[in-house]
Amino acid sequence: MSLSLRPAMERRRILLGGLGALAALATGPAAFRALAEHRGRRAATRAGLAFGTTVSLTLVAERDDAFEPAFRDAFAAIRAVEAAGSLYRPDSALSRLNRDGRLDAPDPLVLAMLRFALTLAERSGGAFDPTVQPLWTLWSDGAARGERPGPQARAEAVSRVGWRHVAVDETGIRFARAGMCLTLNGLIQGFAADRVMAALAAHGIADAFVDTGEFAAAGAHADGTPWRLGLGAHGDRPSEVIAPFAGFAATSGDDATAFSPDRRDHHIFDPATGLSPTALSRVTVTAPSGLLADGLSTAAFVMGEAAGAALVRLYSGCAARFTVKL
Repeated sequence: MSLSLRPAMERRRILLGGLGALAALATGPAAFRALAEHRGRRAATRAGLAFGTTVSLTLVAERDDAFEPAFRDAFAAIRAVEAAGSLYRPDSALSRLNRDGRLDAPDPLVLAMLRFALTLAERSGGAFDPTVQPLWTLWSDGAARGERPGPQARAEAVSRVGWRHVAVDETGIRFARAGMCLTLNGLIQGFAADRVMAALAAHGIADAFVDTGEFAAAGAHADGTPWRLGLGAHGDRPSEVIAPFAGFAATSGDDATAFSPDRRDHHIFDPATGLSPTALSRVTVTAPSGLLADGLSTAAFVMGEAAGAALVRLYSGCAARFTVKL
C-alpha cells in the first residue's frame, strides 16, 4: 500500500499552479487543431496541487463557457476527498482519526473509502491493509537516520497493524488497539478520479482525460483521436502504451519512494512482515472505477503475480499488467 507523504512520482514535483488557478486551451500540432475546429470541439487543460502531487484535467466541449463550471466542480470534488482522507492535511478527517483513535460522525467519503478498504483487506487475505501506516513511520524515520529497521522494530510496528481491529459504523470509526493508524493512500487518488469523472458527467462533459495521480478517461480528444496512456518509463519513452484508453487505471510501483538504492525496500509493505515485496517492480490495473483500480494494484503488488492475478479476476471488467523485478 502506498504510504508516502512525499510526491507520488518524481515527474510530479513541477507544480503547474494552484487549484483552480491555471486554465489554458490545449495546444498541439496544427493538423490536430484543424481537425478539432472542423468538428466544432475545443479542449482545455487545468492543473493544480492535490495529495502532495500535481493533478491535471483535460476537458473537451463544444463551447468555451462549458469549461469553467466543470473545472470548478471537478476540483471541488478533489478538495472534498482531500479533506476526508488525505494524510497531507493535518485537519483532514483521517488525520484527526489517527490523532485521537476515534472519529465520531465520520465524513461519508471517509466511510466509503474505509469500507471498500476493509472489504478488499478481507478478499486479499490481508495483503491490502489500510492500517499499515505504522510501517511507513518506522521506515521513513529509519531512512532519515540512515538506518534500516531491524527485526525487533519491524515486529513492534507489525503488532500495531491489523484491519480486523478497526470498528466502523454510521456513528463512528474506532481503533481497538493502541498505536494504530490508518492510511488511505493506497486508494484515495483512484477514488478522487471517480469523483472527478462524476462531477464532469454532471456537467455533460463526455470527453475528458483525468490525472489525479491515477488516471481516468472517457470519449476522445477534441480531434476525435482516442486517448492513450503511457505506462512506466524506458528512457524518454513509456515502456507500454494502452491505446485506446478509456475507464480507469492505477499503478503501484517500487519507484515512488525507495528506502534503498536497489529498491528492495520501498513504500509498499507486506503487512505480515513489515518488509517490501520483492518479486515485482510494477503492477497496473485497469478497472471500471478508480477506487477498484487503485486498491487492486496495491493488493496485487503485495500478493505477487499469480495470487494477484487471481484476485483481479474476481472483479468484472478488471485486468492487471505485471512487471517482474529484474
